[in-house]
Amino acid sequence: MKSILQVSNAEKAYGEKLALDGVSFDIPAGHFVALLGLNGAGKTTLFQLLTGLFAADSGSITIDGFDIAREPVAVLARLGVVFQQPTLDLDMSVGANLRFHASLRGIRGADRTQRIAKELDRAGLAAEDKRLCRELSGGNRRKVELARALLGNPSLLLMDEATVGLDPASRQTLISEVRSLCTERNTAVLWSTHLVDEAETADAVIVLHQGRILKYGPPAEIISAAGADTLANAFAALTGKDRTNNG
Repeated sequence: MKSILQVSNAEKAYGEKLALDGVSFDIPAGHFVALLGLNGAGKTTLFQLLTGLFAADSGSITIDGFDIAREPVAVLARLGVVFQQPTLDLDMSVGANLRFHASLRGIRGADRTQRIAKELDRAGLAAEDKRLCRELSGGNRRKVELARALLGNPSLLLMDEATVGLDPASRQTLISEVRSLCTERNTAVLWSTHLVDEAETADAVIVLHQGRILKYGPPAEIISAAGADTLANAFAALTGKDRTNNG
């Protein structure tokens, strides 16, 4: 099975603090992988490296066969990202937000129109094209951000704590929509979260703690290795966090 994301011995320090310490993993095409860690585990730093915002101090990162240090343009062309902080222009319409982003990616003309229509239809937002983003619910704003991330037909989709601020129903809807992309488009997904329930149905879970990967594997394997009965209890055992306060 083809690996879309390969991270090998990635390290990143900020002064004396080692934020990532020898992180290595890979994600095959079509797999939904949850990056599970407490606040401060290193999830944000890892995403900064994956999106090219910062460079790793050592190690390597390749996406769809392209090294981010040597071929950043090729990497970013194959990457879709939904950030934790909302990034839509709320005073622009849904369609205007998508058209602007598509143009930044060099997608124009009839191709742009077709891609936007396709993604809005998939998200159930075809009728909202002319509506201001400010008027949308939090869940629908996230759907627009997801549609925007998919305009470039990415090989890898990064979801950075994307359910923050959403109600439970909207959270589950977003997770289901992203999971369906793995099957429909063979997209590889890295879903960053500190919420254990969001990782329970993932194909695999990366438990990141204090900059190091403690476990990487299917949820059932992690539960078994920790001698636990649930992923929440396994996560608590691995990280030393009280399972009753994992949100």
